[in-house]
Amino acid sequence: MMKKIVVSLFFFTLVFLATESFAGGPPGPPTGPPPCWPPPCSIPLDGGISILIAAGAALGGKKLFDLKKKK
Repeated sequence: MMKKIVVSLFFFTLVFLATESFAGGPPGPPTGPPPCWPPPCSIPLDGGISILIAAGAALGGKKLFDLKKKK
C-alpha cells in the first residue's frame, strides 16, 4: 500500500515537472533605452561582499576563541 502511494507520488511529480519545464518563446525586441545610459556606467562592486567577509572574520574569531578556551 505504501509503495503504491510512493510510486504514484513520484509519477505525479515527474509529470508535473515535465510540463513545467517547457521553454517559452524567444524574447521580443527590446523597448526603450538601455538600463544604463551613457555606456560607461558605474557598477557597484560591493554587493554584500563586505558582509560576507565580516561574517567570515567573526566565525574565525569565534573558532579561535573556542579553541583557546578548550586548551
